[in-house]
Amino acid sequence: MDGEIGSSSGALATFQWGGTISAIFLLIINRAGRKSSMQTTALVLYLFTSFPTVLFKILRGQFGCWVAFLAVAANLFFPRTITVSRFILFVVTPDWIVNGLRDSMVGGIFCLILGIILVINEIWGMDGLANWCCNCHCFGYCLGVGFLFFFTIYYLCKVFKISYRARNVRIRVLYVSSDVSLTASKVRRVDEPR
Repeated sequence: MDGEIGSSSGALATFQWGGTISAIFLLIINRAGRKSSMQTTALVLYLFTSFPTVLFKILRGQFGCWVAFLAVAANLFFPRTITVSRFILFVVTPDWIVNGLRDSMVGGIFCLILGIILVINEIWGMDGLANWCCNCHCFGYCLGVGFLFFFTIYYLCKVFKISYRARNVRIRVLYVSSDVSLTASKVRRVDEPR
């Protein structure tokens, strides 16, 4: 049972670091290429869910508040250059939403849905697969999305496998305990006088 807990945290760490690197890579490609606002928003939401816990706690702390304050102040003077709304998401989101998305299987499913949205948005941006031309930008984007899906699906497979094992063990324990109680009730009935 301890090995399962360790493999779950290992899968979470792999998902967080791998997904974060893939999402940042895709953000860079997006900013260098089409500059799609929809893709940037989806990638920021993916980062919000998969950002490594150590770095996420730093952003949610006092440091994040100061960076958000400076970003808002810079946005007042340079509104077209510095966009603030996506970074503030890391700082001001309520704890119950953060814990619900980051500490459960829901976050992995949410990231999988965001990955699908990214692929659909990229296909729409190219006007369908008929106009698809393979260049360096396209290859990098496909590679980044592939890694994004890989880390998300790897995490979900590990979590589902562990939860299935735990549920199966609970069912076996309930089955054995019900057999013991049935046997004990049969013994009592045999001992009862007629």
